[in-house]
Amino acid sequence: MSAVPEPAAAPAAAANLCLGSAPDSWGVWFPADDRQVPYTRFLDELAAAGYEWFELGPYGYLPTDPARLADEASRRGLRVSGGTVFGALHRPGEWDQLLAASCQVAALAAAAGAHHLVFIPPLYRDEKTGAYTEPAQLDDAQWATLTAAANRLGQILLNAHGVRLCLHPHADTHVQTQPEIERFLAGTDPDCVWLCLDTGHVAYGGGDAIDLIRRYGDRIGYVHIKQMDPAVLAQVRAENLSFGQAVQRGVCVEPPAGVPDPAAVVRELATLDAPLFAIVEQDLYPCDPGVPLPIATRTRNYLARHGLSVPPGMRP
Repeated sequence: MSAVPEPAAAPAAAANLCLGSAPDSWGVWFPADDRQVPYTRFLDELAAAGYEWFELGPYGYLPTDPARLADEASRRGLRVSGGTVFGALHRPGEWDQLLAASCQVAALAAAAGAHHLVFIPPLYRDEKTGAYTEPAQLDDAQWATLTAAANRLGQILLNAHGVRLCLHPHADTHVQTQPEIERFLAGTDPDCVWLCLDTGHVAYGGGDAIDLIRRYGDRIGYVHIKQMDPAVLAQVRAENLSFGQAVQRGVCVEPPAGVPDPAAVVRELATLDAPLFAIVEQDLYPCDPGVPLPIATRTRNYLARHGLSVPPGMRP
């Protein structure tokens, strides 16, 4: 890991940004998997690492009963920033299933006091085998279906649950590259659809997170702070690796290593005139159970030194 000099003096706190983390940083990708830590260990270690806010992760990993979730969180001094759901907006035949799953997660998030739903498109390559499950590009008709469905879903979630739909660009999905992100934003309604800016996945797709913040700041509703190793990204392109294969090679790294520079991202986000959650993620699936806690602690400390923490009274 190449060192990046620390600032001579700590920068002013980014008053509009609220730090949190997610099960992803503990190697959790699935509701249940024997290579993942139990949710109680995740919550215990999240609190031990000094975090206060957390994203729910895959539905079913954490308790889905609102009262039980509230109890598990409150007795550790934790609070929910948002929910996470996966769905195929470009497949009209799956609308009913997608809507039901989204509303289920949105209802749980809202019951926990959260107002954000991170929506992740389906991967077109299998997460474990790397095999292609569908073409890597959508045609114009599929794009039209995708954006229309996002608008419809976003309006339903706002009206029914008071929850914002935040589309998460993701590696090996149809909204991955910067042109794809910009096409999605151009085709969706800013009053009911927002962007979950995942800085690492933007870099994975060859995009520029700083440029997106500067040009589309009003569309950013939620942030994932993440960095990718440029050397592994070069292997991804040279060897046509899937995202799952790239993760196993260590593509996702802790700050200050990797791209984009997390300190620069924090500085740019701090210029936006809106409160935002900035949720730390480091894709680690699968990993040894002893790996996540030290990384989570170092990451929190690093980001705090660069102005990203939990401002007093912050409720994005």
